[in-house]
Amino acid sequence: MIVTSKNMLVTSTREPAFKAEHALKQKYPKKHDHYSFDDFFHFQPDTGTVSDWNESRNIFASEDFIIGLIEGLEEEVGTASGVVMYSIGYEWGLRDAKFFQDWFQKEYQYEKKISEINSMYMLEAWWWPFTAQGWGNWEVDLSEQKNGFTFVNIFDSAVARTLGDVGKPVCHLYAGLFAGFFSDMVKKPLSCIEIQCYSMGETYCKFLLGKQDRIDAAAFWQNEGATARDIEKRLRNGERLR
Repeated sequence: MIVTSKNMLVTSTREPAFKAEHALKQKYPKKHDHYSFDDFFHFQPDTGTVSDWNESRNIFASEDFIIGLIEGLEEEVGTASGVVMYSIGYEWGLRDAKFFQDWFQKEYQYEKKISEINSMYMLEAWWWPFTAQGWGNWEVDLSEQKNGFTFVNIFDSAVARTLGDVGKPVCHLYAGLFAGFFSDMVKKPLSCIEIQCYSMGETYCKFLLGKQDRIDAAAFWQNEGATARDIEKRLRNGERLR
């Protein structure tokens, strides 16, 4: 993961690479409200390592990491850099979905299968570590899920906040993450596109997640100059590409 805290980033993997005993977790093994920075992270100055509540190792770096990654990709592959970032996010989402399902059962010890748990409750359990790590707060609108699409809003995107107002969507990593995670969770291929971005002068980022035909339609309308509000209205009205 890449997380921002002011001018710092934290990179980690949700797959534990080593056994790290979190002091707070040892003291309160049933504690679930470990949302704050100090509760979630466990600093080990004697070994120079930082782990989190999920026993994953973390590495701090400057925000220049994000800038260097994106600019380096643009130099190497040009306009395809967004596709590369999306692909990275997608693979991350697939892996994180598998990790999350195991973690959710272990953390909460429900007898029900995760598919039987309230969807919004489950999704908030998935995203709260991202919020604690600096990926931003979110809102999920599942009201149109039956029609093949979902909207996700991200407030204070780590990527967009770092790059600033560049006049185009930049959160391809988030889009890939959502597509990969939700695809694995619902066992159906889904895609995602950012239709509104903080880096375009907006106050928050908005993503459309859904079946490929919905994403293709949104991409076409966006290229024709449609705003996020226009795209949302057309989709809710059932418009399709002919």
